Amino acid sequence: MRIVRSLEKPPADARGAAVALGNFDGVHRGHQAVIDAARVAAAKLEVPLGVLTFEPHSRQFFRPDAPPFRITPFRAKVLRLAALGVDLAYVGRFNRRLSLLPAEKFVDDVLARGLGVRHVAVGEDFIFGHRRLGNPKLLRELGARAGFNVTVVGTVGAAAAVKSSRVRTLLSDGVPLAAAEILGDWWRVAGVVRRGNARGRRLGYPTANLRLGDMLRPRFGVYAVRVRIENEAPLRAGVASVGVRPTFDGDQPLFEAHLFDFSGDLYSRQLCVDVVEFLRPEMKFADVAALRRAMDEDAARARAILADPDYAPDRFRAGAA
Repeated sequence: MRIVRSLEKPPADARGAAVALGNFDGVHRGHQAVIDAARVAAAKLEVPLGVLTFEPHSRQFFRPDAPPFRITPFRAKVLRLAALGVDLAYVGRFNRRLSLLPAEKFVDDVLARGLGVRHVAVGEDFIFGHRRLGNPKLLRELGARAGFNVTVVGTVGAAAAVKSSRVRTLLSDGVPLAAAEILGDWWRVAGVVRRGNARGRRLGYPTANLRLGDMLRPRFGVYAVRVRIENEAPLRAGVASVGVRPTFDGDQPLFEAHLFDFSGDLYSRQLCVDVVEFLRPEMKFADVAALRRAMDEDAARARAILADPDYAPDRFRAGAA
């Protein structure tokens, strides 16, 4: 998949695609339906399949001090789009200039003259332009004037069920499996392993520490997870702790993953962690011995869950049983 960052003056060979348009945070089943609508148009028109999205998310731009909320940060979103077979990812910078651009100018300057789109697909709740005055009806009218058609994709599933906001709520409540059903894949935390204080190693559970950055904070607690190390094929079972480590009077949220039956060095390596199931909430233990006993119980429960066919790694792949 090719990433194109110039929307008004893209390379000539990056113009003329059928484009799915939206923020696509999470790239959930509803987003995938919009992308599939663009895919149908691309095949019919014999043009590339594109996705037009924006960074940072508009919510981050307008509310920079708001708590982290991203389901899929930029890199994770790009990987999801590539896995869906998107040819061109148009990534526009959401800044003050774009926020003040009227809907009509966005269609004329970006979609028509800039990208030369042949077709556009959006969800029925899509809003765009200064003061959010643009909607699918207006986009259709402006598109007809500019020479491209628009597909408006209706709600997937129950009206409030397949939405990024619903995924955020489920993850905040500690229900990752229900969130994964909406996403059409496991929710993932990815990043480069950072050095910690080695406290987990001293407890017999060495951990790989990842920064959550602008990702939302799921419910604090312990989770059953699967981990991929860089591009290595095997997924490794494990447990992850998300929280502030109250037993040690911590105050900064951390994501720490322990891989079962693994003894290698993970520092500075890229990990991708599939968050599979919530085991228990974060707790403050009376002493280290009590914490270690709880960690042993967590590990045993996680092993059992990850061996259950209902939690198979390929549960959400097309054709999986």
